[in-house]
Amino acid sequence: MDIILLERVEKLGTIGDVVTVKDGYARNFLLPQKKALRANAANKAVFEANRERLEKENAEKRTEAEKSGEKVAGAEVVLIRAASNTGQLYGSVNVRDMVAGLTAQGHEIDKKQVIMGAPIKTIGMHDVTVALHPEVHVTVKANVARSDDEAELQSQGVDVLAQMFEDEQREIEEAAASNTRDPSLEPGEIPEELFEDGAAPEADEATEDAAEANEENEG
Repeated sequence: MDIILLERVEKLGTIGDVVTVKDGYARNFLLPQKKALRANAANKAVFEANRERLEKENAEKRTEAEKSGEKVAGAEVVLIRAASNTGQLYGSVNVRDMVAGLTAQGHEIDKKQVIMGAPIKTIGMHDVTVALHPEVHVTVKANVARSDDEAELQSQGVDVLAQMFEDEQREIEEAAASNTRDPSLEPGEIPEELFEDGAAPEADEATEDAAEANEENEG
């Protein structure tokens, strides 16, 4: 279907462009959302007669969106969620959560303006796009964490998931290293060098006492 764009549409064109799209895309989205008109002779004439007014209105809306964008750009929404030790959420963070968080900060955002692609399912800092106008997109942050302390660390630039992995690897390496210090030791046996000078394991003392008693009996 050939249509006339009434505003800029990503990957299609800008206001006044005549483009060809799939019928379903036009009927189900572009036409109902008043983003386009069917490109027939009558609509072309109507558009040309109103082009100046439409372009002026679009410019005014773009200017307003740019002003709003200066305020909301870079906003950070902290979302505390339960998650596993690997950082996987028991659930997800969606558009509604972001809208609620931004609204709580005083930003007037509609759910249709928030572009996430897919719900967030892991802890961490995530970029979320807000389309305030077809020509004005800004980025905000979703700080998804398991606690306020964790959210603060992420806000400071700490990659909590990477840190968790590094800590686990360090523990594994330290455990492996301690098990290879003295291969002659039985599992759980304490190396002699860990005892203070002059101190010996109780088992050794008992053995020595038994040996002395045997010598006395033989004498």
